[in-house]
Amino acid sequence: MSAGEQLLAVRVQPGASRAEIVGWHGDELRVRVTAPPDGGRANDAVVALLAERLRVPASSIALVRGARSRAKHFRVGALSAAAVRARLELAR
Repeated sequence: MSAGEQLLAVRVQPGASRAEIVGWHGDELRVRVTAPPDGGRANDAVVALLAERLRVPASSIALVRGARSRAKHFRVGALSAAAVRARLELAR
């Protein structure tokens, strides 16, 4: 991980009735997506939701850990931890 990148811990609920960022639970972000967990579709939906809310290209967000788990870690390029939290708070 380079100096400008931040790992973001995310707890995902796939197959939800709507896609939304629920909020922070400690240092972990809770997210709901409508996509099912099969075939990596929920992971793709989380990347798209985070990119939209953080106002960054989806290509700057990468799944690092947890491809088959609800607990995931994403690399968010070019944003500090404080910037990620601030942008997500403003997007809610």
